Amino acid sequence: MSGAERRDSEEPVRIHVAVAYVEGTEHFWRGLEVPAGTTAAQAVAESGLQQRFPHLDLQQLKLGVFSKPVKADRELEDGDRVEVYRPIIADPEAAGGSGA
Repeated sequence: MSGAERRDSEEPVRIHVAVAYVEGTEHFWRGLEVPAGTTAAQAVAESGLQQRFPHLDLQQLKLGVFSKPVKADRELEDGDRVEVYRPIIADPEAAGGSGA
């Protein structure tokens, strides 16, 4: 049976995914059980990330799955880890020097 099929006529297939985000020294990791067909954006919205970090604009965040950028509408697979990337707000070379 494929991940998108139903086990029976009543119960939709559920998959396990995680949402990860880091800001400064704070780490956010939430495991979720969601219906097959859930998108990366839906998983982030369902994860509670916005409640923990209310200043984030979920519509503007870049997402990835296992370090590979993905679009918000990418359907997730069982075991996927959705990573939420923060925007770079300063040029690292200007902020900390070049190290040379």
